[in-house]
Amino acid sequence: MRTPRVSAAALAAAVTATVACVALTEGTASAANSTLTVNAATPFRPVSHVGAGGLYALAENNRPADNMLLPLKLHTITQPAPRVGQRPNGQPPGGDSLLVAPQATRVGAAEYIRMPDIYPNFPYQWVSWNDWLAKVDTQVNDRLAATGTSNITGWELWNEPDYTWNTAAAGNFNAGWVRTYQRVRARDTLTPIVGPSTATYNESWMRSFLTYARDNNALPDIICWHELQTSANVAANVANYRNLERSLGISPRRISINEYATPTEIDQPGPVASYIAKFERAGVDNAHRAFWYEYGTVNGLTVDNQPTGSWWLYKWYGDMAGNMVVTTPRAQTGLDGFASHDPTRRIVDVIFGGESGTNYVRVTGLSSLGGQVRVRVESTPASGRYTQVSAPTVISNTTATVINGELTVTVPNMSATSGYHINIQPTSGVPSYQQRYEAENASIFRANRFGSSSASAGAYVGQIDNTGDPRTASYVDFVVNVPTARAYTMRIGYANATGATATHGLAYNGGAWSTVSYPPTGAWGQFGATVSTSVSLRAGYNVIRLAKGSPYFGGGTGYAELDYIELI
Repeated sequence: MRTPRVSAAALAAAVTATVACVALTEGTASAANSTLTVNAATPFRPVSHVGAGGLYALAENNRPADNMLLPLKLHTITQPAPRVGQRPNGQPPGGDSLLVAPQATRVGAAEYIRMPDIYPNFPYQWVSWNDWLAKVDTQVNDRLAATGTSNITGWELWNEPDYTWNTAAAGNFNAGWVRTYQRVRARDTLTPIVGPSTATYNESWMRSFLTYARDNNALPDIICWHELQTSANVAANVANYRNLERSLGISPRRISINEYATPTEIDQPGPVASYIAKFERAGVDNAHRAFWYEYGTVNGLTVDNQPTGSWWLYKWYGDMAGNMVVTTPRAQTGLDGFASHDPTRRIVDVIFGGESGTNYVRVTGLSSLGGQVRVRVESTPASGRYTQVSAPTVISNTTATVINGELTVTVPNMSATSGYHINIQPTSGVPSYQQRYEAENASIFRANRFGSSSASAGAYVGQIDNTGDPRTASYVDFVVNVPTARAYTMRIGYANATGATATHGLAYNGGAWSTVSYPPTGAWGQFGATVSTSVSLRAGYNVIRLAKGSPYFGGGTGYAELDYIELI
């Protein structure tokens, strides 16, 4: 998406709200207002920051700077084709996927390559099949030559075919998809293929596409469409797609929404919180902020390498750890939000918005935090694209009583455009910095998350199996934040049921490789064993990689599953 073609209803002007935190017995929700209910005792998936991504998020020459990206825990971004020709909104071509890959790797982000962005115009100006297939070959060959790049996790074959495909010149899109799919696969049989990347979700269109792709052995590995009208459609669209998948006998695919939010909403933390909440509940694999204006800013999260109001909402999101927990809004419009519970630190975070006036957040399942908790409430405004916001506004920081495992936070004078954050933790305090980092919360490449009752926070990463090719190498990147520069003891929770010692490569901040050895344990998916090593980290954010395979590393031996790392 480039030039705005859809618009949201006008929302109230951004203001900084005044809120108060009260215990359940001191304030209960009335029918005239909205209540968001959070069950902190009901996890439904590990925190993986699925909504922290962006279309054309990065530009060459490290824009935005790493220090603006690391706190966001970017999941996946979509970048233009190698040798990009695209001139988005009149800007010069930029954001070449292979040229920005080193920075994306430094901050733990995966990339999709948007192949038609090798064309200069939008909508794309079709030339001929010979021209297009030659461009496909060039891109694949460029990627295959980039042997030091391992964060490319998808080829996006086309963009918005329901809007940009020239049927008169190029023929039927479904046939064109198969032809392009086969051309990519002739050179690259390994990298996942993403599509169809429609501008809107349409069941009839999707059914026709999936049926043709299925019958011609050209199904995308990752299903993609855009949500550019309203977040109220997300839940129904995902459910419709899953039903369609089943009816056609297609195995479940990961879902990517690699453009979300209207031009009006994209700079408003309140509506954005609603999109992320719905992506999390629907089980979407990744979602990217839509591109409407400038590339290299994660679409308005930064200005001159400083945060806008929207950046802080994604910073709160990036700080989440442990598991996402169930949130229940009153409706698919209005007040909505998402929440996490970190059982190690005993912290509950809720991020919400999308409603004006006095509203309530009712949090249940808090018994593990004790009878008295500290509740901090803060907000961030819709500051626009060019106004820096140096910090969120702390509205209140009070002690509250937990009654029967729950309390209600009252938030008066909310603005529908602002974002809000509630942090709940025991009054006894939490560690001064996050020490334990769950593997399932990390950036995971060519491996998978699994559940286990013996794992810390109930989940772990397994199938870290691949080495020898940058398109399939398996590794886990932990983005960690430490208070001082020093050597830290890093304890690793793991399982290794091979019967022999296994090894991973260890590197941090792009430095030299060393080896971690994992003695055998009793069974796969059964945790309790640990090994320790030392890492010398800088103050602030660092990226620690544990790899079976990775560029510039010869490869690990045997196999091991990862539960967590702990820095002490």
